[in-house]
Amino acid sequence: MTELAGSSRLRDVSITKTLFQATLAVHAFFYEHTDGLIGHRLLGVPCLMLRTTGRRSGQTRTNSLVYAQDGGRWLVVASKGGNPKAPAWLHNPRANPQVEVQIGRTRHQATTAEIGHDDPEFARLWKLVNDNNGGRYDAYQRRTTRPIPVVALTPTA
Repeated sequence: MTELAGSSRLRDVSITKTLFQATLAVHAFFYEHTDGLIGHRLLGVPCLMLRTTGRRSGQTRTNSLVYAQDGGRWLVVASKGGNPKAPAWLHNPRANPQVEVQIGRTRHQATTAEIGHDDPEFARLWKLVNDNNGGRYDAYQRRTTRPIPVVALTPTA
């Protein structure tokens, strides 16, 4: 009976993960296809669209990400839900830090800066983004040994 119950729990986790991923995909679709009219918030959390240039393809890549504000810049987290591998989108701004940020219907050119755990600002910024996202980033960091960075998006002129 225990083996069956364990199997059922794994299936429930898998279904929940699949539903969550589908929700994120639908959210990104509406954000993108309504040009920001729908999608600025997901489950009460503010989201932006980050457009990067593919480091190999040169094509525009778009990702919907939760963000927090810190003064005049936006902060996103390269968490991938605590996966041991960094999210694919992070490799593009590492290669080319010039990006486009869309918040609602407004688009901004910006420059990225990756803020790692050894940066003096990290603890303050981590608390800001984690509190903004209901403590989820702490949970994601506990799932992996990979240090999850914060990425600052600073508007350019």
